[in-house]
Amino acid sequence: MNKKLLATLVLFLPLVAHGHGPTPQKIEETIVIDASPDAVWAVVGKFGEIEGWHPTVKKSVPSGEHEQAGASERDLTLENDEVVGESLDQYEPEQHHLAYRLLRENLEALPVSFYSADMQLTATDGGTKVSWSARFYRGDTGNFPPEDLNDQAAIDALTEFFQSGLQGLKKRVESDT
Repeated sequence: MNKKLLATLVLFLPLVAHGHGPTPQKIEETIVIDASPDAVWAVVGKFGEIEGWHPTVKKSVPSGEHEQAGASERDLTLENDEVVGESLDQYEPEQHHLAYRLLRENLEALPVSFYSADMQLTATDGGTKVSWSARFYRGDTGNFPPEDLNDQAAIDALTEFFQSGLQGLKKRVESDT
């Protein structure tokens, strides 16, 4: 009987080991903007006004306390007319830093079930380095997600969103200075 039990355990062990669910994914995108950190912060530090520099955000509707961690939210309408909600977690203008998270998921907008993101500005020779990073989970948190909701789909979507946003921010800030 022990050999049968052992054989059964050996057969099912890979299924149990694979059944842990998704692991968090991470991305970081950076760009250098030919402007001071204060000039970049004057644009990016307005949490509710991302549509003014991000080309794939058609509309941003802020609510709550303006730029106050834990009290400021925004609904973003993306170019596909889908809406995601975000909430500001940290707002540190002196350090040129903000952090926010997904408040209401919308898999039609972005194939992620959750994310927290961080934007940090750092002075460099001749400009400002903008680092935009995120930690997130794919859209389908089951063990066998479809291709459009798997880890790679989530990585690709957020990478594209961050890259286009950083390009838009650079264009906006450098045209203002």
